[in-house]
Amino acid sequence: MGLFNYTVAGGAFILIGAWESLVSISDALKNSSPPSTLSTDKHTQDSIFFSSITFILIFILSFLFILNSLLSFFDALNSKDNIGSVLQLQVFAISLLFFLYSVLGLMTRLKKSFLLPSPILNLLCLFAFTEEFLLFYLQRKDPSGVENRYYDLLLVPITICAFCSYLELKNPKSSYTRLGRGIGLILQGMWILQMGFAFFSDLIAQGCSLHEKSRGNYTVKCKGHPEYHRGRAIATLQFNCHLALLVTVICFVYSIVCKKNGISHEHMRYRPIGAEMQHLEMDSQAHFTLDSDEEDNENGIKEEMSVEMQKAIEPVPESETNGYHTRP
Repeated sequence: MGLFNYTVAGGAFILIGAWESLVSISDALKNSSPPSTLSTDKHTQDSIFFSSITFILIFILSFLFILNSLLSFFDALNSKDNIGSVLQLQVFAISLLFFLYSVLGLMTRLKKSFLLPSPILNLLCLFAFTEEFLLFYLQRKDPSGVENRYYDLLLVPITICAFCSYLELKNPKSSYTRLGRGIGLILQGMWILQMGFAFFSDLIAQGCSLHEKSRGNYTVKCKGHPEYHRGRAIATLQFNCHLALLVTVICFVYSIVCKKNGISHEHMRYRPIGAEMQHLEMDSQAHFTLDSDEEDNENGIKEEMSVEMQKAIEPVPESETNGYHTRP
C-alpha cells in the first residue's frame, strides 16, 4: 500500500462514517416527532434508501480492499516475503467479511422475498470489527518499529465501532449506536489518512525512515533510541489533535442541527459553580423568620413587666425604729 491507497481508504471511511452519522441523527429527529400514517410510511422508505446507500459504499470499499490485498499477496510471493503474504491473507479475510455484510444488507433492503434477521447482520459486522481489532493488536512485524504506535492508537476507533455494533445487536432500533459507530468510522478514516502521510511522505518524524520489504509489509525504523521516543510521542500528539478536531466538528454540526430543528439549548448554557447553592441560601434567608425567638423574648419582657408592676402595687411596710413601730 502507498500514500494513494491510504488516502482512498481514509477518505472512504470518513465518507461512510459521516453518512452513517447524518442518517442516525435524522432518524432520531424523526422518531422524536409525533407519528402519523403518512409520515411513518415515508420514514420507512427513507430509512431503507439511506441504509441501501450505506451498504453500497461498504460494498465498494470492501471490494477495493479485496483487490488491494490480492495484489499485495502476489507481490509478497514474488518478493519471497512470507510475513507479508500471511498478513495479506488476514486483510483479505476481514475485507471478505465486510463484503458479505454489504451484500446481505443490500439483498435484505432491495429484495422483499429475501428475509434475513437484523441480528445476523449486526453479528457479522461485530465479527468483522473484532477481527480487525485482532489484526492491528497482534501485528508486530518489527517490535521496535514506530508504526506499532500508530497501530495501537488505531485500536481506539476500532473499539468504538465494535462496542457500538455490540450495543446495536442488543437494541437494533436505537439510532445512537449507529451514531457512535459513524463517529468511530470518521476517526478511523482520519487516522488512516495520518498514517499514510506519516509513512509515505516527508512528514515522518525526523531521524526515521520507511523500510519496505514488499507491497504490504513495511516498517518505520529510526536512527537511535531518542528518535524512537520522539516518533512515538509525535504519533500520540497527532492522535490527540485528530480527536480534538473531531470533537470540535461534532459540536459544530450538532449546534447547526439543533438550530435548524428548533431544539433548545437551555440545558447546555453555562452556569457558575455554586450558583444554585447561593440562590437557595438567599431564598432561605429571605423566608427565614425568628418567630419562636421573638415570642420567647416577648414572653420574657411581659413577665418582667408584670413582676415590676406587682412590686409597685404592693404596699410599702411601715418603717421601724429600734424595733418599735411608729405611731401615726
